[in-house]
Amino acid sequence: MIFALGEQLHEITLEQAAEENIPAIYLTTSANCYEVLQKAGITYEGEINLDDAYFCKLETQQDCLYGTLAIPRLLDVLGDRYRMLLFVNRNSIVIVDDQGFSLRILERIRRKKLRQGETKAHFLYNFFGEFMSRDNTVLENFERSIMDMEDNILHEKNLTYQSYQNQMMPIRRQLLILRSYYEQLVEVGKAFEENENRFFAKKQLKYFGTLTDRADRLMGRTMHLIDYAKQVTDAYQSQVDAQQNNNMQFLTIISTIFLPLTLITSWYGMNFQNMPELTDGYPMIICLCVLVIIICIIIFKKKKML
Repeated sequence: MIFALGEQLHEITLEQAAEENIPAIYLTTSANCYEVLQKAGITYEGEINLDDAYFCKLETQQDCLYGTLAIPRLLDVLGDRYRMLLFVNRNSIVIVDDQGFSLRILERIRRKKLRQGETKAHFLYNFFGEFMSRDNTVLENFERSIMDMEDNILHEKNLTYQSYQNQMMPIRRQLLILRSYYEQLVEVGKAFEENENRFFAKKQLKYFGTLTDRADRLMGRTMHLIDYAKQVTDAYQSQVDAQQNNNMQFLTIISTIFLPLTLITSWYGMNFQNMPELTDGYPMIICLCVLVIIICIIIFKKKKML
C-alpha cells in the first residue's frame, strides 16, 4: 500500500508515486521489498530478513536511512516482537512489515490525527508516537502489580519464596526488556536528530527531539520500577531473615532450657554408690528441674526474648 504525504494521508498507486515523484509512504512485505525500494528510488544491496531485526536501530547510508524496529507486544513482552525495516530517503519512506502491525498503526493515525503527516518528519513523529502511546498504561500496570506484591509481603505471613519468585521474576524480566527497548528508541531519535543526509528541514528536527524525550521518560520510569521491584525484594528478604532469626531464637531458648536439665539427668544417670539422694531423691530432682525451667523463663522474659 502507498499513501501520499500530506495533511491528510490518502492512498495512491505505485505507478502514481513513481511517475509523479510524489512524497509517499510505502507499506510492503519482505517478498516485494526490492521492487518497492526501486520504485521509491532507494538503493539497498543488503539482505532483507525481518528475523534479523532484533533491535531498534538507525544507520545512515549513502543515499538513505536504514533502520530496524523490534517492538515488544505490550500484552506479551516476553514473547515475539513486531519486526519491521525502515528506509527513508529525500522523498519517501518505505516500511517493510510481514505482520500488518505498521498498517494498524497507520490506520490509527488516520483515525485519530488531524494532521497526519505533512512532511516525512511529522509522519515519523506520529508513527513512533502512536506505538509508544500505550506504554505509560502498561508501566502503570506493572507498578500496580509491584505494589500489590508489597502489600502481600506485609500482610501474608506464609508467602513462600517460590510463590514470591513466580510473581516477581516475570515482572523484572519484562521491565528489563522494556528498559533496553526504550534505550534503543532514544538512540534512534538521536540518530534522526543528527540528520547527516539532510533529509529533513532543520525546523522539523524538533519532532525527533520530542520523540527522544518521550522515550527517555519511559526509560526513566522503567528504571524506577526496576529499583522499586528491587526494594520490594529486599523487603521480602528482610522479612524472611527476621522469620529465620525468630526461629533460631526459639531454638536457642529451648536449647538453653534443656541444657541444665540434660546435665542434671546425665549426672544422676551415672548411679555411683555414694551419690547424694540416690535412693529417695526423685521428687527433689523433679523440683530442681522445674525450678531451673522457671528461672530460665524469668531470665528470658527480663531480656525480652519471650
